[in-house]
Amino acid sequence: MNGFEKAMEKMLGGENLARIQKVKVGLAGAGGLGSNCAQFLVRSGFKRLKIVDFDLVEESNLNRQFYFASQVGRRKVEALKENLLAINPDLDIDALPVKIERENLKDLFGDCQAVVEALDGAGCKKMIVEALIDSGRLLVAASGLAGCGRSDGIRVRRVRDDFYLVGDLVSEVGPGLPALAPGVNVAAAKQADVVLSYFLGKPYGGMGNGY
Repeated sequence: MNGFEKAMEKMLGGENLARIQKVKVGLAGAGGLGSNCAQFLVRSGFKRLKIVDFDLVEESNLNRQFYFASQVGRRKVEALKENLLAINPDLDIDALPVKIERENLKDLFGDCQAVVEALDGAGCKKMIVEALIDSGRLLVAASGLAGCGRSDGIRVRRVRDDFYLVGDLVSEVGPGLPALAPGVNVAAAKQADVVLSYFLGKPYGGMGNGY
């Protein structure tokens, strides 16, 4: 157990840390949501991740994604793995530079106990939900996090015991509503918090279907 994990053990307790370190979390996408959710999961003690994304780091990503200028042009999954290992050098990360499609989706995340949907576009989000909603694993999706001054509207909705939806369900990225760091990070943090709460056996929020 390295120094980071010893510090986490003091915060969470040995039993809780051991429990979440056994969980493999899949991240469908390594952009604004996926890259930030991944770092929040790692900083919460999770150790086993599968990150799937075929994109490269671009300068336009740096305003809100967990990458740095020196990583522009590299595969996102490889750059993100490097950044996460800088937090905890003993992580177990599968970094797959693969395009997620309906045909490969179930196989890609078949060994994960939880999947975080972190893709762009309503069609891609719908594809993930339709493929995994009855898979028996935790699914945490997101919809509506664009612009600024709207972060209080980014909420967690428990659709069912193993499916949560994060966002305001309204503010899609577009003219006048860019994807900016505050809203993206709020949503990513809430996704990570749902995963953490779920596997610690503490139902998120404890206040019905919307928090």
